[in-house]
Amino acid sequence: MQELKPKRSPLFYVGDKYKLMNQLNKLFPSNINRFIDIFCGGGSASLNTKANHYVLNDANSYVIELHHLLLKHSRNTKELVDYFYNEINSYKLSHSEKSMPSELQKLKEIYKKTYFAKYNKNNYLKLRDDYNKYRNTERLYLLLVYGFNHMIRFNSKNEFNLPVGNVDWNKNVTKALLDYGEWASKNHINIYNSDFDLLLRNFSFQHGDFLYCDPPYLITSSEYNKVWSEKEELALYKLLDELHKQGIVWGLSNMLFHKGKENIILKDWANKYTIFNIKSNYISRFDNSVKKDSNEIYVTNFN
Repeated sequence: MQELKPKRSPLFYVGDKYKLMNQLNKLFPSNINRFIDIFCGGGSASLNTKANHYVLNDANSYVIELHHLLLKHSRNTKELVDYFYNEINSYKLSHSEKSMPSELQKLKEIYKKTYFAKYNKNNYLKLRDDYNKYRNTERLYLLLVYGFNHMIRFNSKNEFNLPVGNVDWNKNVTKALLDYGEWASKNHINIYNSDFDLLLRNFSFQHGDFLYCDPPYLITSSEYNKVWSEKEELALYKLLDELHKQGIVWGLSNMLFHKGKENIILKDWANKYTIFNIKSNYISRFDNSVKKDSNEIYVTNFN
């Protein structure tokens, strides 16, 4: 039987699990009451897991703000997409799903790897300035789409400061939005913006709940991992040990080896539970080659 192609989150979150969901789903419980996605990021794990209810949480308030926007429009996502199309036209950004102007074609011939960035730069900066002035969530989403590596980054003045990326709005963005809207409109979803420890220690678990943890990786470098240290790593594992004693079923994804580094804390802790190796293809953003020096694992107390 052919595996279903996983749905990608329209938030294109760094560390997104959508490519790994066919592996992970086989390791999750088959009957889940509430799927508790405690480090939800873009929400791909929830989008691709069957459950009766969903709980999405992330400490990043901007990510949760975007989830609220998508949930608000889940029953009229096509109208939201049309709104984005109009905004793209208004800011004169490239839109390869629709067309490729002659100017962009010429830039593509000259700048084979950065032509979108060359074309969009000035208009993207205007969009960024307008967002920082008016704080419109829809504009934040467009910045996510057109910004470097689809990231969300703010400076010390709380201004969005990510440069333009070599990306634009294409058919995959539209499909991801429509897929999210279809999923959200058919399911019961609760969203939280909280520290994982605070939320889980005050959470009323029920029979059939499954807690999935995909925390920032301690030994990898990205904008989102800067808020994570050994202190948070140890606190998470201590909490999972406590939940295990309470009979709460959970699973955790994490990186054991990466670029010559080893997560010793993870290695020592995980041996108490069941460990699965996960095949992951991490692409270098510098040369598009597959990085083969990474070892991701999935740890669970579910048998």
